[in-house]
Amino acid sequence: MEAGLVQRGKERVGHVHKVGYVRRVIAKKRKQVYRRVRRPELSVSKTLQQLFDSCRETFKGPGTVPSPQDVQTLRHILDNMKPEDVGLSRDLPFFKPGNIVKENQRVTYATVYKCDNFSLCIFFIPEGGVIPLHNHPGMTVLSKLLLGLMHIKSYDWVDPEASDNLLQQPSKLKLAKLKTDKVFTAPCDASVLYPTTGGNIHEFTAMTPCAVLDVIGPPYSKEDGRDCSYYRDHPFASFPNERIGDVKEENDSYAWLEEIEMPENSEMDGIEYLGPPVY
Repeated sequence: MEAGLVQRGKERVGHVHKVGYVRRVIAKKRKQVYRRVRRPELSVSKTLQQLFDSCRETFKGPGTVPSPQDVQTLRHILDNMKPEDVGLSRDLPFFKPGNIVKENQRVTYATVYKCDNFSLCIFFIPEGGVIPLHNHPGMTVLSKLLLGLMHIKSYDWVDPEASDNLLQQPSKLKLAKLKTDKVFTAPCDASVLYPTTGGNIHEFTAMTPCAVLDVIGPPYSKEDGRDCSYYRDHPFASFPNERIGDVKEENDSYAWLEEIEMPENSEMDGIEYLGPPVY
């Protein structure tokens, strides 16, 4: 989710009537908080700064995967993060179910920080909004649901190399194993996916307005071969195949993923990040 989707979404930043809604909401809340507390909300968040510093130590660039110890450190920090650490609050109008401007159904994002090795990005998904099934080639991604109720479905390839053409079907069809299919409620622990495990191909559906903080390393880069691909899942039984069907006892745990073009209305709008800075 994320920078590949984000890069395509940059073309839509000019849609001020969509972007500005969230921006105004965040700005309005920031002014309210400034009046209610002695220190402005833009003061440095210790937890966010700790996350940023750990990311700089953890992500070494394309072609590398963080060590289990480093991932655990990042997960621990994310598990303790609160919406206020990035300038958000559940009291913002955006996060109130049923209080969404109908024309603003596009997913928006705010980039906290981005470099060649990693990025920190917040995704705002309106009620009923979907970030469609997509992959993260060569990437490690940690996701923290900060606010809202969200359904997550994710898959891993059964065999990234051999799952092509197991059937006499188009080469865009691949066998995948279901990793996650459940609803998450904030606050909850952070999740992590790796280049070939952990649910690298996932889909987010917002049951209520949601905010998700993603730590992505390295970010999407079409030039470096890390472009974002989109998929449609089909039940395993839709394409029976004796060579593999007889070894799959739990067919509900498998599906065929068909690579598709970027779905309509899935572009994202970029908004300015107005939360605490990182240094």
